Amino acid sequence: MKFHHIQSLFTQISDCQKEFIREQVPALSFRYMGFAKTVMIALALATAPLFAGNIILDQYAERRAITEMEAMGKASIQRAEEVISATVAVLQRLDRDKIETCSAEDRVIFEKQIVEHGMIDAIGLVDAIGQRMCIIPDRDLAGKVVLPPLRVDGPLVGIGMLDRAYLGARAAVISWDLKNQTRLFAEVTPAVIALDPGPEYLRSYRRTELRLGDNLLWYDVGGYNSEATTPEEQLNVEVASELYPLVATVTAPVSAAAFVVQDLKVVAAAACAGIAVLFVAIGVWLSWRPESEANDEFVAAIRNGEFIPYYQPVMDIESGRLRGCEILMRWRRPNGNIVSPGQFMAYAENNGHIFDMTRQMMRISSEEVGDLYGENPDLKMSVNLFAGHFLDREIISDIRSIFENSKISYQQIVVEVTERHPLEDMELARKIMAELQALGVRVALDDVGTGHGGMAYLQKLGVDIIKIDKMFIDTIGSDDNSTTIVDSMVELADNLGMGIIAEGVEKEEQIERLLELGVTAAQGYFFAKPMSAEDFIAFAEKTEEEARERARLAAEAAAAEQAASEAAMTASAA
Repeated sequence: MKFHHIQSLFTQISDCQKEFIREQVPALSFRYMGFAKTVMIALALATAPLFAGNIILDQYAERRAITEMEAMGKASIQRAEEVISATVAVLQRLDRDKIETCSAEDRVIFEKQIVEHGMIDAIGLVDAIGQRMCIIPDRDLAGKVVLPPLRVDGPLVGIGMLDRAYLGARAAVISWDLKNQTRLFAEVTPAVIALDPGPEYLRSYRRTELRLGDNLLWYDVGGYNSEATTPEEQLNVEVASELYPLVATVTAPVSAAAFVVQDLKVVAAAACAGIAVLFVAIGVWLSWRPESEANDEFVAAIRNGEFIPYYQPVMDIESGRLRGCEILMRWRRPNGNIVSPGQFMAYAENNGHIFDMTRQMMRISSEEVGDLYGENPDLKMSVNLFAGHFLDREIISDIRSIFENSKISYQQIVVEVTERHPLEDMELARKIMAELQALGVRVALDDVGTGHGGMAYLQKLGVDIIKIDKMFIDTIGSDDNSTTIVDSMVELADNLGMGIIAEGVEKEEQIERLLELGVTAAQGYFFAKPMSAEDFIAFAEKTEEEARERARLAAEAAAAEQAASEAAMTASAA
């Protein structure tokens, strides 16, 4: 359950900013870049009046921050309510089914409940004074008192805290009175409550606390300390549960609200609308052309085969051998210039061209590197899909038609779905992925920890591989949070039987740290940039030759060492 915290921690990081940047990519024409430049200059000139609107912007930012903080508090309360309610339901069902002793039969049922409900670490019984009678999994009871003494007028459900903690969250103990001087109890893992919702600009500067009953701390996150801040310089929000005695408090400095950018653009646009309209209108008048013309150009580029695959190697960082590659799309213009995906991908997805482009990438790749993959059946080839591919079964038909008679087998294909864009129909997406997996195709979750899906994707989609985003790898050696996050991802992948790949590796020290954490597969500029098919095939042959040479040298060294050892033993015997 560590990953739930990680995903929540990074769910909102700069997504709004990235989406805005993508939407600003010139969609009307790649031929007439002057239009984009004109509009950008116009918008730059139009921002001058913003300096006069600072007061309005600050007030709006503060209101927005308070709204976000309330949402963060409600999210903490909601998660706590879900955990308590689900645990109580388990204990209530045990009571209803008369599973209320420490017998071997009942202990087996306790263990089954723990396996079925990942949020529960242990289930057991306590006597009237709150001392454990038995607990599953078996532990040293040692007269341990975990609950207060039973009262005649006591509540049916009891909630308390244990000393065990994880990422700022303590383990909770929830009890159910059996009305026979004994109580069932369940210990709830702290990981299920260790969530960190909210936008990045607030989570970096605030403190959230979740308290139970009479000020009993259950969970806290954030390093902000309000003691040195005057009340006028801080924001405070308190949210109470309607079901249980739970209160969440969120505190942040007023200065944190200054990081609101995207939502303030509405106010900024109102402040400089006159100048913006004037300059943008001039830019449109000078260089605009119909979108259909741009679309025709794009369709022509697809028809002419201008979109080509580049291959970025995925390496085994333990053995130095090639594991496969990820196919990355490039636009090669007639003049030979290569255009990166950031300049056309959003337009392709928004206008539906991405489907033909993806088919083209798979078809070309099967022809270009088919022989290499046919000779090396362990190599994998990753294909990037976007959310629209999971709205119907067409992608299954595409993969079948392209690879059914190809030298690349289904078992060598990996489809990557990104977290950055939400899947509209999770149930349909899961069925499509299951059909792909039935063929032998593996499913990877890309950009883990940076988008919308998080734990929900892992739970519902049944992915085979998770890919650690470059943003975590960049600071893995210098930032404890990144190291903790990667460590938790590795543990999660091990527990769920999934593969794990690190993206964006650029330094040797990153490789050393990844190996220490248990990551053995990686890709990035440290090994090689995305390359043409010809260069990738040469890279694969060179890598395999170097790996064989290392193996030969290692075998010779081992043989020499063995011979020396035998000679020493012979001399000793003589």
